[in-house]
Amino acid sequence: MKNWIYSSLIILILSGCGKKTPPPDVTPVATNLVSPLKDQPCTTGTVISADKSTVAFTWEAADKADGYILAIKNLLTKIETKQTVASTQATADLLRNTPYSWYVISTSTKTKATAQSDTWKFYNAGTGVISFPPYPAEITAPIFGDNVTASTGNVILKWTGSTLGAAIKGYDIYFSNTSSPTLFKSNVSDSQYQVSVKSGTTYYWRIVTIDVAGNYTDSGVYQFSVK
Repeated sequence: MKNWIYSSLIILILSGCGKKTPPPDVTPVATNLVSPLKDQPCTTGTVISADKSTVAFTWEAADKADGYILAIKNLLTKIETKQTVASTQATADLLRNTPYSWYVISTSTKTKATAQSDTWKFYNAGTGVISFPPYPAEITAPIFGDNVTASTGNVILKWTGSTLGAAIKGYDIYFSNTSSPTLFKSNVSDSQYQVSVKSGTTYYWRIVTIDVAGNYTDSGVYQFSVK
């Protein structure tokens, strides 16, 4: 009789464990950006000085998010700033006549997991701007600090370019094994170029984007090592 009672209790306990409801998913989803618009050429904001203006940022409410982190990057200096906000809007004082990119991270107090939106670019206009310089080239490969394997002693440098104003005329490639790379190839029309490298060497490179109006921007110096 006792064995039967014990067996019944075990069955009930196991049955109860099997019916547990999994915890709800509290991971926030990525938001959709609203403004400044993607690739907007003439964001002005509220002018506060000859050099700066206050720009308003807005985005949609994200499911399961109760907070956000707004990230804004100066594409010329490569400096990125972040601010934590509880609503779907924020403002920032930015340099005029300067290209920026921005994105928003959705957060929740219920989890450490986050979700990041797409990244949009815009140009914070200045006084009397007739033509906008191209965006600085985005280095895609090798990425900064990468340790690559050279195929037959060669590595392909890759980047992407974009512009709001005049069409891109070409790219100047600065490349060497010194921290201040020298001009390696000028007026390259493609967005990639193959270079010869040696194993055990660190290389430095940057891309200068030039448009048909004579405007130019610098990607900044990147580096990679060859295994």
